[in-house]
Amino acid sequence: MSAARRFQPLIPEARSLGPLLDRAALLIAEGHRLEAAAGTLAATLRPLLRSMNSYYTNRIEGQHTRPVDIERALLKQFDADKKQAQKQRLAVAHIQTEEAFERELSATPAPLFGRSFVKRIHEELYRRLPPKERVTSEGEPMEPGVFRAKNVAAGRHVAPPSGEIEALLEAWEAEYAQCPGVERALVAAACAHHRLLWVHPFPDGNGRVARLHSHLLLTTLGVTRGLWSPLRGMARDQEEYYARLNNADLPRRNDLDGRGPLSQEGLVAFATWFLDVCLDQARFMRGTLGLDELKTHLAELLLWLGAHPWRIGSENSVIRPEALEALHYSAFAGPVERSRFMAMTGLPDRTARRVLASLLHFGLLSSATSRAPVAFSVPLQSLRFLFPNLWPEASQ
Repeated sequence: MSAARRFQPLIPEARSLGPLLDRAALLIAEGHRLEAAAGTLAATLRPLLRSMNSYYTNRIEGQHTRPVDIERALLKQFDADKKQAQKQRLAVAHIQTEEAFERELSATPAPLFGRSFVKRIHEELYRRLPPKERVTSEGEPMEPGVFRAKNVAAGRHVAPPSGEIEALLEAWEAEYAQCPGVERALVAAACAHHRLLWVHPFPDGNGRVARLHSHLLLTTLGVTRGLWSPLRGMARDQEEYYARLNNADLPRRNDLDGRGPLSQEGLVAFATWFLDVCLDQARFMRGTLGLDELKTHLAELLLWLGAHPWRIGSENSVIRPEALEALHYSAFAGPVERSRFMAMTGLPDRTARRVLASLLHFGLLSSATSRAPVAFSVPLQSLRFLFPNLWPEASQ
């Protein structure tokens, strides 16, 4: 049997594709609805969501990092405990890699199902770590972006021999790169996630690479609008994620189970689950970003901040509920000139200035310079008010 034949089918037969394509079409439609609901919030939330993605992919790997630890790491404040600091650096590497590829792909589209692209994800992720931390779970040195040279087992799955990796990924690339239309590309993204993990091309980091690959695929296909990722859903249903992956590893059961050595039924079940997770995350995010709900949550946050002043230099913070309309406007309209923001509050000039300074200090507003327009932001400590179900662990 040729190497490329070993992990067929890569795409289910036509008779099994219909329900998957229907789910993909629903996901595309949900992406359009989300875009209409989000306004300019995508750009505001994206840095926070990258941190959330790194948190959830770490959790899937059993390398727990608290959201506050990730926030500290982004400020280069690493834990004194070496193991915890290593997890922090891995989280930051994930964030930076995701951001770098999103920026690159928005400017210059790449062959996302290419072998070289998969290699680059691994390389970009692990080259950001100190050399001493570029090691496998067994402590063996690992070179970023280089396929494994040894035969390995991943759980119950015995990965194909290292000498077959190139041929397998050549077939992987050839099959998925030719899927026409966004619906088929989404089905391909779901199937490719499993088949990439089945090949297990790297000594370590295969799960991280596959999940980042899926995230970048969905982002580039335009269905996430930068506002959700399958990583959150995978982590929150981790047992099912692993169970579906394992079932798709199984050999064909009978003559009705496809025509390749691997189970078509298992692959369809995984792809169905993958697309359902995506739909759930997109729908959840659209509900989370409701205009009325956000305004209500902003009002609650302003009341809480007003009742709990903090020190800013030699003075206490000043937060007034009159800032609600200006904040809500900036959340969906984008950056606002400082003078206009203060005027929208209707407060006396001196009070408006102190309110503005307090909102900037807390992080609900951000600005490139001391005179530049102010933009709505979502600091980690505001999540329990503004988006309480988005990243519940951030409030613990």
